[in-house]
Amino acid sequence: MPQNIDHNLVTKIQSAIADVSDKAGEYSGLLGEARHWIVEHFGQNGLIAVYIAVAALILFVVAKLSKMTFSALKYMVIPAVVLAFIGSFFFNYSFVALLPVTVAVSSVFLLFKG
Repeated sequence: MPQNIDHNLVTKIQSAIADVSDKAGEYSGLLGEARHWIVEHFGQNGLIAVYIAVAALILFVVAKLSKMTFSALKYMVIPAVVLAFIGSFFFNYSFVALLPVTVAVSSVFLLFKG
């Protein structure tokens, strides 16, 4: 271990890790209680139905997030970089100076198109 490590920082990191593990244990306990309640009231079939519903919800959220990501790439990032490159090639401005302007224009296009 290097000699110049601040021991106060190490103790702060260890306490933060302990806090995170306590919270994780608390939430896993809540999940276990919820699972027990579902099995108690609806049986094993109800638990399977909840698993399927949660999986469908997670897939829906992931699909929407990926659609937003690809829309942002398609309508904002790629056009902004291309326009900044073309603008720096034809005009007397640098790529870095044109990029914020082209990102702003492309983000307005994303708002109307996406």
